[in-house]
Amino acid sequence: MKKNAAAPVDREGKPLKVVADNRRARHEYEIIEVFEAGIELQGTEVKSMRNGKANLSDAFARIEDGEIWLHQCHIAPYDHGNRFNHEPLRKRRLLMHHMQIVKLKQKVQEKGLTLIPLKLFFKGNWAKVDLAVVR
Repeated sequence: MKKNAAAPVDREGKPLKVVADNRRARHEYEIIEVFEAGIELQGTEVKSMRNGKANLSDAFARIEDGEIWLHQCHIAPYDHGNRFNHEPLRKRRLLMHHMQIVKLKQKVQEKGLTLIPLKLFFKGNWAKVDLAVVR
C-alpha cells in the first residue's frame, strides 16, 4: 500500500498550496536572496488562482513610489465570472513591510540586480509570492 505524500507546509506548520512555479527563472538567474510577500488580488483572481490558472513565466517586479508591483503575471479570467472579471495581465501590488521594501530598493539600485517571482502559492487562506533578488 502506497502512502500519500504529505502536503507541503511552512515553518509554522501552515499548509501551502503551490499555484505556479517559475522553474525557468531558477536556471536562467543566480538567486541571491528570497523574500515572501503578500499579493493584493481581486475576487475573481483568487477564485482563478485556486483553480490553478496562473503563470509566472514572464513575470517580474518593480519598485515604484515606495511600493512593489508585480508585472506580466498572467492569471486567467475566472470561468464563471461575469462582466466584473479581472484583466489577466494587470499589474498587482505586492505587500511587504516598508523597511523590507527600502532594503530591496537599495539592493536593486546599487548592484544592478532585479526582482523575479519564483513561486505563487496560498499559505492558509492568504495568497503569497516568493520574490527573489537575482543577477
